[in-house]
Amino acid sequence: MTQSTLTDKLDELDRRFSEIGEQMNDPAIASDGIKIVALSKEHAALSRIVTPYRAFTKLAAARDEAQEILDDPDSDPEYKELAHEEIDELRHKTDDALEEVKGLLVMGDDADVGSVIMELRAGTGGDEAALFCGDLLEMYRRYAEQHHWKFEIMDGSPTEMGGYKDVTINIRGEGVWARLGYEGGGHRVQRVPKTESQGRVHTSAATVAVLPEPEELDIQIDWDKDTVEHVSRAGGPGGQSVNKIESAILLEHFETGIRVSMRDEKSQHKNRAKARKIMLARVAEYHRQAQQSEEAAARKAMIGSGDRSQRVRTYNFPQNRCTDHRLKGEGSEGANSNLDRVLAGELDNLIDALVTHDKAQRLANF
Repeated sequence: MTQSTLTDKLDELDRRFSEIGEQMNDPAIASDGIKIVALSKEHAALSRIVTPYRAFTKLAAARDEAQEILDDPDSDPEYKELAHEEIDELRHKTDDALEEVKGLLVMGDDADVGSVIMELRAGTGGDEAALFCGDLLEMYRRYAEQHHWKFEIMDGSPTEMGGYKDVTINIRGEGVWARLGYEGGGHRVQRVPKTESQGRVHTSAATVAVLPEPEELDIQIDWDKDTVEHVSRAGGPGGQSVNKIESAILLEHFETGIRVSMRDEKSQHKNRAKARKIMLARVAEYHRQAQQSEEAAARKAMIGSGDRSQRVRTYNFPQNRCTDHRLKGEGSEGANSNLDRVLAGELDNLIDALVTHDKAQRLANF
């Protein structure tokens, strides 16, 4: 990401933030409940980026002013001394503020999701895989408790030995998707199972899928811009005339191609109202199905086949080590973590490393 690209994008968001503020102060918009709610949500989301960006611009201006004083041979000696004392601190503060803004720009949307559905499923390994699935469940429960998130088991298939063939949980709280979104994939365990009499280390697997809990779909249709309306005379059975005025309504939605025809009423106004109600419901269902398809695809990509070879993380009991393979080879502190602490729910060190890794990739692809 070039400095110019970054600045252009942030300036654009700043302008949009100001524009929304002006719109919210417009009495006509303020009296429209639907519009004011949508604008308020967008304004709040932009505020998380724009406010730190404005703080950064102030620091950058102060840094540049101090540098100009130092570079100017005619500057007052006292001003130069003050500028010299402040310049290093201003540079550090400006750099830190810029990094914060960059992170918010590429990672900010993750913070908006406050609820996730997690599906844990035992893979290869029989009873031992089910026990490992139960261990992961307890690990996430403890992690949720540490962050004061709400944890709920929604459904599960427990085994006689105390494990789970599969279990679905809902975790709700601030930052939950931003942190737990990295848990999706294959998790592999290496240890001596309780059922092993000869002390041999076995390898088993479990899969984890993490999906943001879908919000209620808020479908809005601009009837003038999003649809085309055809009006005609309604005809009855056998070609007899129902009425002699143009009361039949045919609506067509541009984006989805959905068409609704209504000719039951003699009143054009009533037919239009019914057609719009049906159109709204059908468009909502269209988007709901599309959303479910995306979630299903995301879930399939996360869980893979459940085979031992498909893994994002390995839990090695003999060596008391938890290795995240997405970080391996980068010299990251989180790549290899103490297994006892990880299973106790102390995942922050590992997840922090994943966030840093993800942020760098997103910035490179911006």
